[in-house]
Amino acid sequence: MLWNLCIENIAVAKNLDIDFDKGFTVITGQTGAGKSIIIDSLLLLCGAKNGRELIRTGENRASVTGVFSCGDDAKERLCELGYPPDENGEISLSRIVNADGRSSAKINNRTVPASVLKEVSPVLLGIQTQSERSTLAEKSTYTTILDGFADDKAELEEYTAVWEKLLSIRAEITELKKAISEREMMLDILKYQKKEIDSARLSADDEEEKLLRLRTKLKSSEKVSKYAAVVTKALAFSEKGATAAYLLERAGSALEQLSEAVEGADEMAQKIANYRYEIIDIAERVKDAVDGDDMANPAEKLTQVESRLSLIERLEKKYGANIHEIKEKRAEIAAKIKTLEEGDEKLEELEDDERKTRDEAVSLAEKISRKRIDAAKTVSEEIVSYLRFLDMPKVRFRISVTPVREASGEYFLKSDGYDDIDFLISVNTGEELASLGKVSSGGEMSRITLAIKTAIAGKNDSGTLIFDEIDAGVSGGTAEKIGIM
Repeated sequence: MLWNLCIENIAVAKNLDIDFDKGFTVITGQTGAGKSIIIDSLLLLCGAKNGRELIRTGENRASVTGVFSCGDDAKERLCELGYPPDENGEISLSRIVNADGRSSAKINNRTVPASVLKEVSPVLLGIQTQSERSTLAEKSTYTTILDGFADDKAELEEYTAVWEKLLSIRAEITELKKAISEREMMLDILKYQKKEIDSARLSADDEEEKLLRLRTKLKSSEKVSKYAAVVTKALAFSEKGATAAYLLERAGSALEQLSEAVEGADEMAQKIANYRYEIIDIAERVKDAVDGDDMANPAEKLTQVESRLSLIERLEKKYGANIHEIKEKRAEIAAKIKTLEEGDEKLEELEDDERKTRDEAVSLAEKISRKRIDAAKTVSEEIVSYLRFLDMPKVRFRISVTPVREASGEYFLKSDGYDDIDFLISVNTGEELASLGKVSSGGEMSRITLAIKTAIAGKNDSGTLIFDEIDAGVSGGTAEKIGIM
């Protein structure tokens, strides 16, 4: 229930703080008195679009805060949504709109996107404006209204899961049938693609990176040879002059002769020996790199590397950004080839799966339909009794639940079952029942809306129901009865 509503700078209201008592509240006043301010403010709490046009003249921002108490059902729903009430069982919704078009929202002082208010507010608040009542004349809303009374949420959720599975299977069947119809052409294309990738004999995922490094090395082979020779000759391999390894060897031998005269000479000699080994190792690694097969004929090897890189680049343009993606694409192509070659068998499996899934969906839709039929009878009787109380003594009202069938006689399954739901009404003696949206006047629609909302109030998620100008088009004793109801 809505306990308190605090409004700041909305239209003509600078500061308005309203406490609501439990039960029925009526707000009346002449046109322009500000009744719509309350409706507009509550719509902002329900996540309506930025209402900067509602900001009081001369002000830069406006705010609305509503405090609601929550029953057990509302608490459970709010917890499921991730916004539980506080320890007092209360929850507050806040909305701030700024003149620059920006807005913000909070739930229990926790900042949330304004879109979240659209999820949370229906648990707390139901608003029926005149425009909302016009939607009641739209047949597309009837299934949702009836399901709200029929207590078929669990069955609908189970049906929806099966329905989505059925759609997925049908989409796969459609795709496979199309593929089979073009099978020979597709097989030729896929086999060519697979052969093209296989003929490249791609090895490690990092082959391209290695080739790029080798290409750089080969392009600078003359420079590499020159400086490699400097390194190897200076360190260990020189026919002329002393190398670093030779000098270190002589120094180490000399230190060994000083072992009795110089403290630690043996230890220093060992270190020099270690340095000599490392230097020789460096020289050998550089020499091996220069003397290897890659550098034996750098021009020829460079041509081979360029050719290989060009091949990989062509494959990347067709099949993926790198060798890893090309391999993945190859696996995908191989799977498609297998599917096409086994297409008929796979199609039979899918069609069998479709039949079983459809049978399951029909079974669930039957459960939903039975609940709707039972609910339709009960709620229709209640609505008629309310309408007769509201000075429509000759009214007849019936919620029609009709299974829809295909030309083959099978049920036509939709996302919410196979039923066609219609609200049928006759307001005068002798008139045939007709769809609600086609026959009702404004005054009748106000009373019908109230009757329907009253009939399903016990099933409504919202603890607070608000009717804006519910007496539109009626007067006198009928208006008084609307108030009583």
